[in-house]
Amino acid sequence: MPHVVQFSGVREVELVETETQPLTAGGVRIATWYSGISAGTELTAYRGTNPYLTSTWDVDRRLFVPGEPTFAYPVAGWGYSEVGEVVEVADDVTDVRIGDVVHGIWGHRSEAVVPAAQVAGRVVPDAVDPVLGTFARVGAIALNGVLAADVRLGEQVAVFGQGVIGLLATRLATLSGARVTAVDTLAVRLAMAEAFGAVHTVDALRPGGAGERIRELTGGGADSAIELSGTDRALHEAIRSVVPEGLVAASGFYQGGAAHLRLGEEFHHNRVRIVASQISGVPVALGGRWNQARLVRTVMDRVFDGSIDAAALLSDVVPVSEVAGVFARLDEGDPNILQAVLRFDAAPERGR
Repeated sequence: MPHVVQFSGVREVELVETETQPLTAGGVRIATWYSGISAGTELTAYRGTNPYLTSTWDVDRRLFVPGEPTFAYPVAGWGYSEVGEVVEVADDVTDVRIGDVVHGIWGHRSEAVVPAAQVAGRVVPDAVDPVLGTFARVGAIALNGVLAADVRLGEQVAVFGQGVIGLLATRLATLSGARVTAVDTLAVRLAMAEAFGAVHTVDALRPGGAGERIRELTGGGADSAIELSGTDRALHEAIRSVVPEGLVAASGFYQGGAAHLRLGEEFHHNRVRIVASQISGVPVALGGRWNQARLVRTVMDRVFDGSIDAAALLSDVVPVSEVAGVFARLDEGDPNILQAVLRFDAAPERGR
C-alpha cells in the first residue's frame, strides 16, 4: 500500500497507509524518491500554530475570520519539495515519459498522480544527484524574496536568517551583484553564509542589535534587507539596518504577535518601506514577466550548473520511517539541521 506522512495532532507525526490513486486523463504516476521538509511552514502544522488550524480563511474576502478552522487534524500530505520517477503515464500524455526523474510538488507521499503539465520540463539531469531537485520550492521562495527586495548590482543587502532559504537568498543576492551582510544567531550558519558569498556576517544577539552593526559595516546602512527568520525581533532589526527610504522584504512566516516590532522609531523617521514576499505571488512590478514557473526554472538552472552548491545544505537524508525523529529535532531547534530530506523506498542508491 502507498503511504503518506500525516500530522495526527500537535507534535504527533506518523507514516500512514493511503489508497492508491487511479491514473486520470492527462496525468502521470510518480514513485517518490525524496521529499524535502520545509522547517518553517511545516513546523506550524507540527506545533499547531498554523492559522489554518485555528481560523477560517475566507477566500473571497482574503481574511482569516473566527470560526471553524480551514482544516483540522489529521493533516496528511504536507510537503512541497519532491523528486521522483515517472512510472506510468496516461495515453494522452506526450511531454512526460516513463523513466523521467522529475521534481515538483505532491507532498510527503510514496506515490502520487499529478497532471503531466505540473512536471513537464522539470526533469533532473542524469549527471545531477536527484536529491538536489528537492531545492526547487525553497529556492523559489528565496529568489522571490531577493526580487521583492529589488536587489541590484553593487548594492548592500542584509539577509536576516541563515537557514536553508536564507542561505539560498544570500547566494542568489550575491549572484545578482549585491554585497551581502548575513545575520544569524549560529556561528556555523554564519560561516556557511560566507561560503555562499556574504562579505560580512553579524551575530543577531550582539549588544546593540544587528541593525546598528550593519549600519557600521555598510557605511550608513543597507540599501535593502530580506527577513527570513520569521521573528518580529529580526524584522525590527531589518528595519533598523536600512538607509532612509530603504526597502525591507518581509519573507518570513510570522506567527503570533509582534512585541519587538516598534514602528514609531527608525521605521517612521527613516521612511522605511516594507513589502511582504510570499510564494503565491511575485512582486507586482514583475507580474507581467515573472511567475512561479520562472522562479523555479531560474533557481534550478543554477543548482544544476553548480552556481548554487545546494548539496552543501543537505544535512540529513533519512528514511521516511524516521520522520517523527526529524520533526522532533527541528522542533527542538537542533543547530545541526539545515535541509532535512525524507528518502522513500523507491529511491535508488545515491548517485544512481
